[in-house]
Amino acid sequence: MPRLIFVFVLKLALLCGLSAHAQDAPPVAVAPDRSATGGAQTLEDILARQRGEALDDSFRSDATGDPDSAAGIAQQLGTLGGQSDPELWRALRYNSADIRVSAGGDVATVLVQDGGMNWLSVRAGPLRQYGGWLLLGTIAALAVFFLLRGRIRVDGEKTGRTVTRFAFVERMTHWTLAGSFILLGLTGLLTLFGRVAIQPYLGKDVNSVLLIGSKWIHNSVSWAFMLALILVFVMWVAHNIPNKLDLVWIKQFGGIIGKKHPPAKKFNAGQKVIFWSVILFGASISVSGLSLLFPFELPLFAKTFAILNDTGIPQWLGYGVLPTELAPQEEMQLAQLWHAIVAFVLMAIIIAHIYIGTLGMEGAYDAMGSGEVDEAWAHQHHSIWLEEVQKKESAKAENTGATPAE
Repeated sequence: MPRLIFVFVLKLALLCGLSAHAQDAPPVAVAPDRSATGGAQTLEDILARQRGEALDDSFRSDATGDPDSAAGIAQQLGTLGGQSDPELWRALRYNSADIRVSAGGDVATVLVQDGGMNWLSVRAGPLRQYGGWLLLGTIAALAVFFLLRGRIRVDGEKTGRTVTRFAFVERMTHWTLAGSFILLGLTGLLTLFGRVAIQPYLGKDVNSVLLIGSKWIHNSVSWAFMLALILVFVMWVAHNIPNKLDLVWIKQFGGIIGKKHPPAKKFNAGQKVIFWSVILFGASISVSGLSLLFPFELPLFAKTFAILNDTGIPQWLGYGVLPTELAPQEEMQLAQLWHAIVAFVLMAIIIAHIYIGTLGMEGAYDAMGSGEVDEAWAHQHHSIWLEEVQKKESAKAENTGATPAE
């Protein structure tokens, strides 16, 4: 298993590097001379599309036949209905054919959809390249930071006295969210990189089994992730509202850089950034995931584009008016790309979160492991929260007549 992971990471790095060099200088589109073909498609047209160049397809999309001026079928060069087979297929490709289907509704009327090639080129190119480099770059940056900073230790001696940091229900919800996200991330990466990082080494059969299993796990575990995301929000949102203490924490870099340890309540500014990143990015991933699970019932982008067009932002940025009529297949392609992009960003954030909660800070794992942390650790990182907990314990002890623990 370690060998497979090493090969996967190495292949990911090589692919990212090769893709970056390949896309450094995008080709410039030049309109080919079609006089030799009478205006029909040329080899240069085909090659230009394969290179990803912008191409005016009007010479094809408009060539879908003219029944009004066509010769009758009984005459010389006559065609049935005024359309030849190539013209009919071009009309289908550009969604200008007047067709009816006996079953399946409007969804089934999409017989040819060119957007799949654009989606495939983005998925196999920029998505793999930039997403892969984001994860590898995050890991490399944390490794360098660890070599320079080392582990954040507890100042002085530990007291031996512990305080409950997180209750069982909090830890269970956190680990459900964390475990499901790790499974979703790994299965998503296998789906995206399996064909180029696993298939060449282990063969198509092994890759097929891994991808089929990944798809089943991804679709099934997603429900646990969404449920845990809601529970985490309900439990901790009140503790993650920004306040003035966060500015002090940011000014002193939270004690991560330097020796100062700013005061904090249950969650400091860094943890609040993680919380809201998980909630907002996790919610976006969940919504796009639901759209992929139910593409015909939950289309997202046509309505979103209409709202954006009303704001004028796309036009101001130079994108013009975004399409507001999308086929279900186009909705799925856009949802899949958005799903993956946001997931890559959240994975990078969670890698940093895992680092600081394990290797990066002494005693941090105990908070979510056993739920108990040493008072010295709590005083160093969450002094205000510790004072509040101790006051509650003292008040409770006075009410019951018991003597507080020394």
